Amino acid sequence: MNVRFDKRTPIYLQVLQDMKRQIIYGEVKAGEELPSRRQLANDLKINPNTVQRAFSEMEEEGLIYTEPNRPSRVTDDPALLNKLKKEWVEQKVSDFVSALRPLDLPVSEIVRLVEDNMQDRKKEDK
Repeated sequence: MNVRFDKRTPIYLQVLQDMKRQIIYGEVKAGEELPSRRQLANDLKINPNTVQRAFSEMEEEGLIYTEPNRPSRVTDDPALLNKLKKEWVEQKVSDFVSALRPLDLPVSEIVRLVEDNMQDRKKEDK
């Protein structure tokens, strides 16, 4: 985990968001064990209570689960993982629209630009 902390957002939320990002992008797989809270806190050089708070939030959302005397694991529930991805995309689209709103471009032009960009990236991936 490699988080660059900013001073505007609570650290536990930044840890939470980075963990979600890792799950969404497949850097942490469904069912995979997570490092201990203490180990993660040590790696990030933050208070273990901060990591505990982030893990507690993820447990409340059902994204991770912890069995007694076992490491926490990422859920393997496809419905929860799809919900997480959908929420992530919706937030990114909202950020994107907010950033473009002042430009007052027609939606058709924005869609064309997005499609062109995506096609270019597919070509690059080949």
